[in-house]
Amino acid sequence: MLLGRIVEEVVRTDGRRVLAGLIRLTGDFDAAEDALQEAYTRALVAWQRDGVPATPGAWLNTVARRIAIDRMRRPATAELPEDLEAPPLETEDPQLIEDDRLRLLFTCCHPALAPDAQSALALRTLGGLTTREIARAFVEPEATTAQRLVRAKRKIREAGIPYEVPPRHKLPERIDTVLGVLYLIFNEGYTATDAPSLIRPDLMVEAIRLARLTVDLLPGNAEAMGLLALMLVTDARRDARVTPEGDLVPLDEQDRSQWNQGQIAEGTRLLDGAMAAASPGPYQIQAAIAALHSSAPSAGDTDWAQIAALYRTLMRYVPTPVVELNAVVAFGMATSLPTALDGLDRLEARGELARYHLLPAARGEILRRMGENEAAADAFRQALALVTNAAERRHLERRLVDVTPLSRGRPGQP
Repeated sequence: MLLGRIVEEVVRTDGRRVLAGLIRLTGDFDAAEDALQEAYTRALVAWQRDGVPATPGAWLNTVARRIAIDRMRRPATAELPEDLEAPPLETEDPQLIEDDRLRLLFTCCHPALAPDAQSALALRTLGGLTTREIARAFVEPEATTAQRLVRAKRKIREAGIPYEVPPRHKLPERIDTVLGVLYLIFNEGYTATDAPSLIRPDLMVEAIRLARLTVDLLPGNAEAMGLLALMLVTDARRDARVTPEGDLVPLDEQDRSQWNQGQIAEGTRLLDGAMAAASPGPYQIQAAIAALHSSAPSAGDTDWAQIAALYRTLMRYVPTPVVELNAVVAFGMATSLPTALDGLDRLEARGELARYHLLPAARGEILRRMGENEAAADAFRQALALVTNAAERRHLERRLVDVTPLSRGRPGQP
């Protein structure tokens, strides 16, 4: 593996935990990011000369911390020493690492920050996304996202927002925002907005890790348990969602023997415990939907009537066009495909999902199942004009080929 690829892998696996510790050390997001970036640069030089260390993440953490401390002691204009030797590795306290991640999560979710700023900052620091990737996820210009991140970090610095987990009596007022940010990170891992692969397992694993810490911090909180259950049951299908080549496999075509039954069982137990609290919420409802899919022995055994009923309930908590889209499809699967098509027509007419590729993709799937190949092809072409994920694009292209008669040529051919 090329050295640059090795450093990228270390960034993906260790960068976020190192950054969290640097923010605690410096008290400044920009200073922490600068120190980490300098450590990456030093790694490229030192590892080329000396070889990759046995524990590259620990090497990166030690060097980044020394850079940060050196910069805090020196004037901003002073030059850094030329010596690129790594100092002796410092042993990290595992509990401190987890505490740092929780501190960072709650700092990003401080109520003094605007909701969009909270999400962007969390995706940047906890998710490790670039400004470009966040902009694509928010469907906005990159410059807008960059300014949002700058303002959020300035607000934290100027307002003296503490880098800490708030006192227990203040946790309930912060929990909804925390869960929302974790949900966003997990979803970005589940279907990456701007990546060659369909999923980013590192983001899914990180979201699950933080969700576990949140449940431990607030034992008995039904929605925290519901969110962790949703993540576990959904992530259990990860290996079956993509082929070895990285192509998307739809839920109804997945090999269910590849699903992680241990995670499904754990998620189901968590969901049962959450529902026993008789305090329903949107994450518990979504977890129940995911559990119904996961408990069906085959796609044909899916309890679409129950899923449609749950989506109708979810609409009362989250009355968004995206949830409505899922509700329409579920109701159509429970009743008839023309019913689903009528619901999609009403959604499209409102124009709220005009730039959302899954609306025409869903239309194409319904039409394909109805045997309306020409109309399905038009819908898939519309979806292809909007999709950003490469794996989803390849899936839609295959669907388009499936419904395009040979006499009319293949996509891209005359």
